[in-house]
Amino acid sequence: MDMLPIPQPPPSGSQARFAQGFGPRCLVTVETEAEYGWNRPPAREGHGLDHLPRLAKFQAFCEAREVVPLYLADWPVATSSLAADILKPALAAGRAEIGLQLHPWVTPPHDEALNAVNSFAGNLPRDLEAAKIRNLRDMVEETFGIAPLVYRAGRFGAGPHTGEILREQGLAIDTSVQPNFDSSAAGGPAYGRHPVSPYWLDAERTVLELPLTTVFWGLLRRQGPALRPAVDRLPGVAAALSRLGLLDRITLTPEGTTIDRAIRGIDIALDDGLPLLVFTFHSPSLRPGHTRFVRNDGDLDAFYGWWRQVLDYCASRGVRPTTVGEIMRAVER
Repeated sequence: MDMLPIPQPPPSGSQARFAQGFGPRCLVTVETEAEYGWNRPPAREGHGLDHLPRLAKFQAFCEAREVVPLYLADWPVATSSLAADILKPALAAGRAEIGLQLHPWVTPPHDEALNAVNSFAGNLPRDLEAAKIRNLRDMVEETFGIAPLVYRAGRFGAGPHTGEILREQGLAIDTSVQPNFDSSAAGGPAYGRHPVSPYWLDAERTVLELPLTTVFWGLLRRQGPALRPAVDRLPGVAAALSRLGLLDRITLTPEGTTIDRAIRGIDIALDDGLPLLVFTFHSPSLRPGHTRFVRNDGDLDAFYGWWRQVLDYCASRGVRPTTVGEIMRAVER
């Protein structure tokens, strides 16, 4: 059974198709993780979970909007009884879903050196990557009482064996691909030529890829995949191109994407016929002071305001929230 090495673009014919009437839909993913110092080297210990009580407010917000968030839990969250107490009622009622997010530096077994390259799980030896995914999968199931179906590599760090491992371990969806991004300079994967639309990782259609929605806007947007790697190597050029309306890379996240840019990104994705928009953010942003995106209560109010406006705009464009369960039932095999 041939699997696609995820850092390589998929072959033609692998695009996923959904039942008539399914799209367009949107999926809200939450990288539910410990409070890491993003500018510090990876470390096994010393990561807080002080923001976890704020998950309850976000869950209530989602329920009021009829959104079923997908929480992608890393190892510290997966071993947290507090996270279980907060999320299990919503999970049991079908008002939330649970998946995996692998940060290798905190996930056993700890057989690799601590360095930037190994912070991308796909760079690890196959057996070690598989063991970490298996341990995280089992811990999430034990803590939350639900067998997870979805995987995301932390730092979007999938590798050549990730698809095979997911199939072997019964995980049906990968969401590790961040199209139009290239982290190879830091030792990570290059996704510059990957599609934004969902696709299959194998010919037998057992593992579905749901890429994070990242699109280009501007006069040069069609040339974006070819231009952006060079632009990233030139400080200040990306911001200048964006200001001039020539080229802007837009990710559907409240972290660093203004509401105006997000609406542009939604319009582009829909105009391009995307059946599914995948949103994301890091859970520590739910409490001020843990990420650079939410530093104070005003930023937190703006964060929730972003979600209100984006969800309202999606509704105005006929984009309905969806769930992993609905996606799996609607995708054509």
